Amino acid sequence: MAYKLICFSLLVLISSLFSASSRCFCFASEENPSSLVLGLRSSQTDLPARKALPYRRRKTLEMQAMVEPLREARDGYLLSLNIGTPSQVIQVYLDTGSDLTWVPCGNLSFDCMDCDDYRNYKPNAAFSPTYSSSTLRDSCFSRFCIDVHSSDNPYDPCVIAGCSLSTILKGTCVWPCPSFAYTYGAGGIVAGTLTRDTLRVHGTNPNVMREVPEFAFGCVGSTYHEPIGLAGFGRGSLSLPSQLGFLQKGFSHCFLAFKYANNPNISSPLVVGDVAIAPRGDLQFTPMLKSPMYPNYYYIGLEGIAVGNASVTTVPNNLREFDSQGNGCLLIDSGTTYTHLPEPFYTQLLSILESAISYPRAKEAEARSGFNLCYKVPCPNNTNPMNDDLPPITFHFLNNVSLVLPHGNSFYAMAAPIDSSVVKCLLFQRMDDGDGPAGVFGSFQQQNVEVVYDLENGRVGFQPMDCALSASAKGLFHKG
Repeated sequence: MAYKLICFSLLVLISSLFSASSRCFCFASEENPSSLVLGLRSSQTDLPARKALPYRRRKTLEMQAMVEPLREARDGYLLSLNIGTPSQVIQVYLDTGSDLTWVPCGNLSFDCMDCDDYRNYKPNAAFSPTYSSSTLRDSCFSRFCIDVHSSDNPYDPCVIAGCSLSTILKGTCVWPCPSFAYTYGAGGIVAGTLTRDTLRVHGTNPNVMREVPEFAFGCVGSTYHEPIGLAGFGRGSLSLPSQLGFLQKGFSHCFLAFKYANNPNISSPLVVGDVAIAPRGDLQFTPMLKSPMYPNYYYIGLEGIAVGNASVTTVPNNLREFDSQGNGCLLIDSGTTYTHLPEPFYTQLLSILESAISYPRAKEAEARSGFNLCYKVPCPNNTNPMNDDLPPITFHFLNNVSLVLPHGNSFYAMAAPIDSSVVKCLLFQRMDDGDGPAGVFGSFQQQNVEVVYDLENGRVGFQPMDCALSASAKGLFHKG
């Protein structure tokens, strides 16, 4: 789940990539009632096509915040979406690097190509439009349909849908939005139909849910390398915060450490709205940069990285500013697991770390894992050491913001200790060349850090924090 690069309408691509048998047909706190908080959890349908309803402008959701739990699973953080009537609970990844929210559609027919690496991580449930009385397929004139097809011309989706010229010119065509293909920066593709249904979310009072009628999302029957749905938290009109009316506010999350993966008793707090951006603590804010090429995503500027007590190593210009085409800077993305840095700076950082670490290298672990810097760290009594003398890594962002990565956010134990030593690898990766961001600040490096996306003031805040304690304070810790 890397950042989403482009979104386009290619019916030929859909028909060639995905067989007809795998297509998905969809039819058309009470203390502060304006807040919403979120948290992570980690068949083809045979209904006859319903007549699509024309797009209707909806009122902005009248709440200031939303709170939901996120659960860590494998390489991301899962959010439970309550969709349909009656409600169906679908778990999807939180992804700040894309806009579209999509869910696997069709319990029997959902098909993920090239997903062998994820064979044990198939979705627990898929959305069945057959069983929801409030499902409808979006109209070709909907602004969401236009966006999902990346069209500057509102007539294009209706032309693809087969509307007559007279109805297009009059704006009266009610044909459904054509099937779409949506691609991601890491090469993943999802194909499906744009669907609307009721979404239910929690306010600051966890016992009360609010209904969001006609929420637009992708009902996806076929994917390439994307086994689990996504909740898009980008800045585009299709994103979940945008549709819920929070795009001028913001959101925050505090990701639990990897050791809590698949633990059903504790969840990471996700907060959306006024509560998320309220002043507190020792938050440091760096400017939120806006790319002229990719305006829907969250960029920040990186000035340097320091290893231990050594002086700050200055980064190349493309990590702190955009070029004339809008490429560059550091994308902050919950949908990318590890931080990616460009060459030759990445190799320079590895060299600095090698000079600062005296432990023996674990070359076999590097070959097996694909990470570039692994060490055999002593651990007497085969107990994983918390203080292992591996140097801390500090990120220096624009506006004199310094973030010392919490222990465990840079080097991570790859397995249990053996023979009084444990192998720890640097969980950074090399950034591929190409258009878009120069680097990515991934979710692993954001663990035990409160990250605040203050959209109202155009800034991103950081504050190291014990996210397990934060989850407990928000009532997201449940004793088993």
